[in-house]
Amino acid sequence: MKNISKIGVVAALAAVLSTGVASAQEDQITIGFLPGVVDPFYQVMEIGVEAAVADLGFKLVTQIPPTWGVEVQTPILDAMVARGDIDYLVIAPTDKDQMVGPLLLALETGIKVITVDTFLGDGDYINGPVTFPISYIGSDNVEGGRISARGLAKAIGGTGKVYINSTNPNVSSVEGRAIGFNEVMDNEFPDIEVIGLDFNLDDMNTAVQQTAATLERVPDLVGVFGTNVFSAQGAGTAVVNAGLGGVVSVVAYDATQFAIEQLREGVVSLVLAQKPFDMGYMAVQFAAADAKGVTSLPRRVQTGFAIIDIENVDDPEVARFIYQVPN
Repeated sequence: MKNISKIGVVAALAAVLSTGVASAQEDQITIGFLPGVVDPFYQVMEIGVEAAVADLGFKLVTQIPPTWGVEVQTPILDAMVARGDIDYLVIAPTDKDQMVGPLLLALETGIKVITVDTFLGDGDYINGPVTFPISYIGSDNVEGGRISARGLAKAIGGTGKVYINSTNPNVSSVEGRAIGFNEVMDNEFPDIEVIGLDFNLDDMNTAVQQTAATLERVPDLVGVFGTNVFSAQGAGTAVVNAGLGGVVSVVAYDATQFAIEQLREGVVSLVLAQKPFDMGYMAVQFAAADAKGVTSLPRRVQTGFAIIDIENVDDPEVARFIYQVPN
């Protein structure tokens, strides 16, 4: 399936929206926003959704699950559907397979679905097993895993044992990151051994415990890849607690303030910033274009990355991608 970059999509949407998409009829559009969990990544995405809704004059219903999981997200989804006033749902599915059924039920009530950050099925909404969402808007997470692997390999000198701390199985985003990471380590760095992967179920304290146990079990560990906000925070905290900052290198997926602080302290060697604001803003733009009758929206859009290290963290053109969350 062909992947579409953000640049061409933005230009096309600008042309569409400049023709007056916020007509009297479309002013009544209600957007539902249902992310995966409360964390800085989704908080920045929410800011993007809110900005687009305000710009287009739409209505917004936001529900944010307190914890990650199908068993938490599904009843919230059902309650949003039961309202009867939502036209488009912007959602980060918490499982690529188990959320298909609940979202099909939402579709049957007339709610159109746009997935952000995570996708359903294999993410191929043209030829894959799941084709009903309007689009997937998010990162190329396999490529993000590759970037992370090369960054960690550089930090540790291309040799040694490394470990992956991840969140949940069967979630497209972190699954792709681990796939890309392992692919690069297997094919490009024969002297690096990936000794394992743990799932912390999106709990930072669990990530701390898992990483600490791995550091104790593998005393010659030299690197950790944290595949999301909680994984990276937990990994970095465990490394600092063990007195191994600067000895065991951490690569952090997601540019939280915590990750940037640890980058400055020498604990984290590389931070991969996604663009959650863009994901949220563009998803609402897609809803607006669909409401206007556009039928050629791309089914998959990659929003790209900013790679942050100690050399460029103070560059304004890079630092603007650090997640800024209101207090």
